[in-house]
Amino acid sequence: QVQLVESGGGLVQAGGSLRLSCAASGSYFSIARINAMGWYRQAPGKQRELVAVLTRVGSTNYADSVKGRFTISRDNAKNTMYLQMNSLKPEDTAVYYCNADGVNPYWGQGTQVTVSS
Repeated sequence: QVQLVESGGGLVQAGGSLRLSCAASGSYFSIARINAMGWYRQAPGKQRELVAVLTRVGSTNYADSVKGRFTISRDNAKNTMYLQMNSLKPEDTAVYYCNADGVNPYWGQGTQVTVSS
C-alpha cells in the first residue's frame, strides 16, 4: 500500500504562483514499484483531467493548457513529488490530486487551488 498526502494548495491571484507537494509513504516494495506519478485536477462540474506526469526514468508529459507554466519534479530521497505552478489563471482553479501508478493506482485526498481574477 502507498499513502499519498498533498499539500500546498490555497488562494492566489491570477499571475501568481503555488507549489504543490505530494508525500508518498508505505512499504519499501510498494514505493519501489511505482512506475509514474502525476498530478490531476478536477474543476466543479468537469471531469478529472491529467495535468502532468513524471515517470520513473524521468520523462515528463504535460497537458497543453499548462505547458510552459507548470513544472513537475521529485525528490527521491524524500519520496516527494512537486508541482510548481506559475502564471496561474482563474481556469486553473480546481482540486488537485496526486496519483501514483504502481501495483495499484493510488490517489491522494486532493488539495484545493483557487485562482482569483
